[in-house]
Amino acid sequence: MTEGFEFTRDGEVARLTFTRPEKMNAITYGMWSAIPDVVARVEADPGIKVLVLTGAGAHFSAGADISEFRELRSTADAAETYDKAVDGAVAALTASRKPTVAMIRGNCIGGGCQLSVACDFRFAAEGSRFGITPAKLGIVYHFGSTRQLVSLVGPANAKYFLLSGELVDACRAREIGLLNDVFPADDLEASTRKFAETLASRSQASVRGMNRIIEKIVAGQEESDAEVDEIRLGALHGEDYAEGVAAFLARRPPKFTYR
Repeated sequence: MTEGFEFTRDGEVARLTFTRPEKMNAITYGMWSAIPDVVARVEADPGIKVLVLTGAGAHFSAGADISEFRELRSTADAAETYDKAVDGAVAALTASRKPTVAMIRGNCIGGGCQLSVACDFRFAAEGSRFGITPAKLGIVYHFGSTRQLVSLVGPANAKYFLLSGELVDACRAREIGLLNDVFPADDLEASTRKFAETLASRSQASVRGMNRIIEKIVAGQEESDAEVDEIRLGALHGEDYAEGVAAFLARRPPKFTYR
């Protein structure tokens, strides 16, 4: 595992933890570059159904490690190479068929907020802070990440984040749609875990198929296509559908087998 990360699993739930608390879990180039491999590892493991991202210590992540910028973003070519690593990390999380959950404490700023937006769900502790700050650095934000942000919070709130670089608290972040929910700090871990276990208990054929369809819609697709038809037909002929109907009629919890 790349320095700055810890990868663990508890049953069907895996966790990727940023482990640079002394730097507020700032994300290095090596960490950006490693995220696609972590996601691929989760996708390939049939025993893992959910991936949780979080930060060690008091913060989720303060964003990209700017101390690397003079060396790794000193020229246009170098910046392009660096941005490809960021884009690859965001794309991997976005394309994950298995649900991803950001569990957030403290600062979730810049690249940290960018990664949380790329996840399927975001849960935060009271007192957390959120912001995306390219305007403070003379950087124009990534197109794909801008699209994801607009889809969550709308263009007016996305402009507030990106053009001002100002921070908002967890309450405001939930109001505008950036967060799914906010919990007292002491309840965040248990509440996130409970939700992850709920996701793991559902039909994985349904979860992964619908995740893919939603991704297509967010990317701008307006009509069904052959892939969507294949996903829906495959689910209809799958074991999970038969089990789900049988369990409903028998008034018992379903025991899904799709991996």
